[in-house]
Amino acid sequence: MTVSAEPALIPGIADVREAAERLAGHAVPTPLLWNPLLDEAAGGRVLIKCENLQRTGSFKFRGAYNAIGALDPRLRREGIVAISSGNHAQGVAEAARLFGVRATIVMPADAPAIKKAGTLRSGAHIVEYDRATEDREAVAARILAEEGGTLIHPFENRHVIAGQGTVGLEIADSMEAAGEQPDLVLIPCSGGGLSAGIGIAISDSFPEAEIVLVEPRGFDEYARSLLSGSIESNEKSSGSVCDGLLAAAPGPTGFALNRAHGASAVAVGDDEALAAVAFAFRTLKLVLEPSGAATLAALLSGHVEARERTVVAVLSGGNIDEAMLARALAENPSGV
Repeated sequence: MTVSAEPALIPGIADVREAAERLAGHAVPTPLLWNPLLDEAAGGRVLIKCENLQRTGSFKFRGAYNAIGALDPRLRREGIVAISSGNHAQGVAEAARLFGVRATIVMPADAPAIKKAGTLRSGAHIVEYDRATEDREAVAARILAEEGGTLIHPFENRHVIAGQGTVGLEIADSMEAAGEQPDLVLIPCSGGGLSAGIGIAISDSFPEAEIVLVEPRGFDEYARSLLSGSIESNEKSSGSVCDGLLAAAPGPTGFALNRAHGASAVAVGDDEALAAVAFAFRTLKLVLEPSGAATLAALLSGHVEARERTVVAVLSGGNIDEAMLARALAENPSGV
């Protein structure tokens, strides 16, 4: 069965530009970097958008702040509830702190310690659940019924999508200022909010650019959904080092946008994601979590052809536990 979003809920370029105004002075305008060694390894011209350098260590702060800022002040004062494996949790917690409102975050018990610590540091309350046996949305619904507040969904929210779209707006502005245009934009993908938002801005400025989503192998619901034209789901809820890319299924709003932008999808394995983490650390001098390195993994492993193309790869986050970073380096002693 085809699942579609209400047209009124689908954001456009005006919403992304409004989000950019709301985020000004709060989100970090992250750099679009070039490294000749990455070009050599990938075989083309590659520009990396470093959202690992964003406030809270990932792009998620953008959507969270925009969504909370867009709320009616009365609703905002009643508190915020979010569901997240970690990066949206930190983004919501920090945005709620800045607005002076309480935040309760439903997080999996096995979420990386660094992500839990960041969430607590911003003053949020964490309610843990078991990925394998519990439904996180049911847990959130119970909290909302008992305590009140507004749910800020990690990807099925027009203001979250518009906020994430500011990543694409910055990419477009940087490339236009340099007199360049992308042939291909690679975006890590879980529920599809980041890719949908970026796609709005890229399609507005560079309608010929190809958009490719990158998922973990075994959690390729987006590839299957785009192929079938209907929303497909994953049978598993855990089992990849890319813990930030394990959504059960695409959100209808993001799916409608990603289809409209002509997006396609590829998948990377855990070994490829960890190799990309090691390459980023040793060669690019950047700290990435496996989810944040997914696009780099797709390039370095040859899942995406970069020869004679200008490619933008979004590096979505850098919240990696020390043990996971040590594993990536140990399993890839010479880098990629």
